[in-house]
Amino acid sequence: MAETKARGGIAKPVTPSAELAKITGSAPLPRSEIVSKMWDYIKKNNLQNPANKREILADATLKPIFGADKVTMFEMNKHIAKHVK
Repeated sequence: MAETKARGGIAKPVTPSAELAKITGSAPLPRSEIVSKMWDYIKKNNLQNPANKREILADATLKPIFGADKVTMFEMNKHIAKHVK
């Protein structure tokens, strides 16, 4: 019996936009990996609002992805979704 693995939803590789590729690289990745790389970037560059850790402060690289100066961690996935195919 052949085993088939469903690769849908968050595990299905998606291609990042040029803006998102500045953080994740241009190779197709599962959404979960993209989110993980985004958090690595946010933490490495100290972009969480110290007064409210749920807020992410956009730098020059994140602003084209978010379209705003800051977003909440809950809104981040909505913005990422616009930048993957």
